[in-house]
Amino acid sequence: MKRLLAAAAVLATFAHAAFAGEITLFTDSNFRGPSVTINRDAYNLADIGFNDRASSIIVRSGVWQVCEDRDFGGYCAEFGPGEYRELPRFNDSISSLREVSRGGRGYDRDDRRGGPGWRGDRDDRGGPRGGDAVQLFSGQRFEGPAVSLSGDVRSLNDVGFNDRAGSIIIYEGRWEFCEHGDFRGQCVVYGPGRYPFLEGMNNRISSMRRVR
Repeated sequence: MKRLLAAAAVLATFAHAAFAGEITLFTDSNFRGPSVTINRDAYNLADIGFNDRASSIIVRSGVWQVCEDRDFGGYCAEFGPGEYRELPRFNDSISSLREVSRGGRGYDRDDRRGGPGWRGDRDDRGGPRGGDAVQLFSGQRFEGPAVSLSGDVRSLNDVGFNDRAGSIIIYEGRWEFCEHGDFRGQCVVYGPGRYPFLEGMNNRISSMRRVR
């Protein structure tokens, strides 16, 4: 009986590992420097010597919530599968993280669509993806009216979404978002992932184009 229980425990451990997400943190931008790979909740990164050290991230599977304080406190944001070469809001300030969503999507550096991206046929709100690469939401945390786009837009006035975006989901490609039409003014580039808050660009995006 004890042997059966031990075997069951081992199988449960392997099952958890098989379905758990995975995230790698790097000490420097552009995925350089010492790194640590995590596949379970980390209440305090100081426990593994990585508190306030991360400057770039690769999320290989799952959606992860990263927080500036231990025990998932302070400012937090969610990161889906993809590459995050820089962390403007979280540079050297991540103290805890946890997986908040699992599922079939994964990250693949050799994605044939031209770079890292999401896999799967449905978006996180349950709707069909179709051929759209980007979703803009009028509210933060993916709330409110949304528009789905798959190509460059010189003026979001054309789709009734000028200066309205409060959060973004990018399914594939790297996209440049600018505060003025025709890709002028301040611009930022986002890769595949979920952006529940748009630091410095909230309700300021007027044009967008794919850069990779």
